[in-house]
Amino acid sequence: MRDLPPTATLRAFEVASRHPTFTAAADELHVTQSAISHQLKHLEALWGLQLFERGKSLSLTAAGAALAPIVREFIMSLEATLSDLREQKGRVRLSVSTTYSFALKWLLPRLPMLSRQHPELLVSLDTTDKVIHFSNGQADVAIRLGKGIYPGLYSEFLFGEQVFPVASPDLLQRFGTPYGPADLLHFPLLTRDGAELVPKWEAWFQQVGLAFLPLKESVRFGDTNMTVEAALLGQGVALVRSGHVENEISDGRLVRLFDVPFPSPLAYYFVCPKGIESQPHIVSFRQWLISEALKVQRIYE
Repeated sequence: MRDLPPTATLRAFEVASRHPTFTAAADELHVTQSAISHQLKHLEALWGLQLFERGKSLSLTAAGAALAPIVREFIMSLEATLSDLREQKGRVRLSVSTTYSFALKWLLPRLPMLSRQHPELLVSLDTTDKVIHFSNGQADVAIRLGKGIYPGLYSEFLFGEQVFPVASPDLLQRFGTPYGPADLLHFPLLTRDGAELVPKWEAWFQQVGLAFLPLKESVRFGDTNMTVEAALLGQGVALVRSGHVENEISDGRLVRLFDVPFPSPLAYYFVCPKGIESQPHIVSFRQWLISEALKVQRIYE
């Protein structure tokens, strides 16, 4: 730590490393050429290294070239962090991890309400379908779709979903309105890649008491949002979880087919490391989530 110079000296080095002369570097910093020269000589003496080859124009030595990007990254990181902290102005940052589809379809539309109710929170969203490890500092809290089994973590149930088929009005106009689940066997059915997180046509048909024939697929989607988008475009009937199509159903862009109860075997849970669930800013976020989740749960009960 004794080798760390003042930040102004590091700034002088970083700027000089990008210019052909001390005079050009001094112009950028609005100081004199001699001030720049003095700071760099002090830095070279402190580190015991020659950083520049001096002549008609400046050029970095091997040591200078090795150090310049490190110093540049440090200064940029410091400036970005200071700017971020000034922007927060007393607000508390909360890093939230969840899946991309849940963030896009459920959480994002509700964030303005959170901002109005809790202006002290500054939410940072990180989307991933992979299980995160809080010990790595990837997020403060998470919203996860699963069975509620999170060993060593605090978890709280948010809401469950119904699984049902949806279609666009355009598709129904072309194929006609299906009067029963068996009619869907004559419709193009959209399918999604994935394991247990993905609703399965086989399970839905079994729920309604029908044998399921293998689909004649032309496309299998790797993402929930693409599957919903294909349904919106009239390419087929999608089997969806209720939380992903709230807006599309409410504004008439998609139509729910049949009132067949089929609860998803998975549900959404609030998850965080044990002990931090009682911190005030996390309590505020958690209680807001639960309040919004209760509204959703009442719709599909």
